[in-house]
Amino acid sequence: MSLKFGSVLVISLSLGSVACGGKDKAGAKYPGGAGKIDQSAHGGPGAVFTPQGQQFAVTDAPSSGESASGRPKMNASAGQAYAAGMDAFKAGDLAAAREQFTKATEADSQAYQAFYSLGVVKERLNESSGAASAYKSAISVVGDYEPAIYALGVLLARDGKGSEAESFLNGKASKMPKSAAVPAALAEVKSIQGDSNEAQQFAKEALKKNPDFRPAMVTIARDHYRKRRLDLALYTLKAILDGHGEENPARDKNNADARLLRGLIYREQNNKAGALDDFKRAVETRPDLVEARVQLASYVLEAGNAFEAANLLEGALKYDKNHVLARLNLGDAYRLLGKAEQAKKELEWVASKDSSLAQVHYNLGLLYLFSDNLPGVTPKSAIDKAIGELELYKKMKPKGKAGERDDTDELITRAKTRKAVLEEEAKSKSKPAAKPATPPAAGTKPATGGMPPAGGTTTPKPPAGGTSTGKLPAAGEKK
Repeated sequence: MSLKFGSVLVISLSLGSVACGGKDKAGAKYPGGAGKIDQSAHGGPGAVFTPQGQQFAVTDAPSSGESASGRPKMNASAGQAYAAGMDAFKAGDLAAAREQFTKATEADSQAYQAFYSLGVVKERLNESSGAASAYKSAISVVGDYEPAIYALGVLLARDGKGSEAESFLNGKASKMPKSAAVPAALAEVKSIQGDSNEAQQFAKEALKKNPDFRPAMVTIARDHYRKRRLDLALYTLKAILDGHGEENPARDKNNADARLLRGLIYREQNNKAGALDDFKRAVETRPDLVEARVQLASYVLEAGNAFEAANLLEGALKYDKNHVLARLNLGDAYRLLGKAEQAKKELEWVASKDSSLAQVHYNLGLLYLFSDNLPGVTPKSAIDKAIGELELYKKMKPKGKAGERDDTDELITRAKTRKAVLEEEAKSKSKPAAKPATPPAAGTKPATGGMPPAGGTTTPKPPAGGTSTGKLPAAGEKK
């Protein structure tokens, strides 16, 4: 990777952060007769959160259009470590990226870009305090460094420190009156806080300063989405991705955040083709965009392609190892691929992480019912576990839509039938075998005179006038 200082491509925290369920959304049907994931436990349609470090390879040129002259350049040693960190991040190796970015900051205390990228990685690793410290270090070197300013403001708001975020950003706004990024960050903070009117005003202010500032456009659409104004959200996203005629061409047709957001809306509207296309294109543009990977994988898994779904989900977990829905779907993909032990590990992690998620019990039920190679689990124990998990799912599951098929009872009946078969087989094996008849001594004749003729009985008839004992008279004895 070539490193151009002053206009370097850097990992950006979310100049257009994702709009999606705060606790992982879903709604995909699963192959093998699964029901639908309970969205109510995960915020439902329109629930949103601000993810960690969701965008990368974005220019750090000032949004005001002015030059970034006077900023310090990394020394050679820091630049080499920084480039290695970027390569590690692209490969999804966050631990290595953190190590390399740390080396860069140690080699050059003025390496503001490395401090910023270190903050992004730490935020992805759920190290909020460390991320905030790294962002502040970047800003201490370059006071008007917008990627770090935006990232810190949104991080504070996401962590429930809205007042602190506003105070920090307002202070920067007074010192950077031409910046479009600062009011765009304020717009995102206000939207996170639920103040849609203020969010829309700040986003429009950002666009007045820079009509082509895409993050502000995405924030406008995201805020509409959060407030369930889906038509307005789609109208804004169309302007970004498709344009409105020749006089108003698309502003940024490859904007991954916009495609992800539109894909989520299309999914709610049952526009499968539109959603699938947007999720695919979002992943192609931004392989690190976790939510796009998870949403695309759910469609792929629904179509029965467990192998491709597993690849997508494994990639997502490189960037967010605690993504509940990614691990839930990966467990089901592993089950379909015959990787029962790995499936069990993923699903048990989900159950321990989010006890309110009914779907994990359904998936565990399928695993125990249909897998024959679970280490340390006997066939009877597996069936008992399957019945227990499915019964638990039945109690926890949300009410389905009218006419929606639910095969839980069928699966429970199937499991109980299988259990009865296993119990009958066990009883048959436990019965003692019948003792074989003792053969007569050599040279002796059978007392009954041999086998009865075909169709005869095994009990000889007494002679005429004889007794009912069936005993034959001795030789020379009168009958």
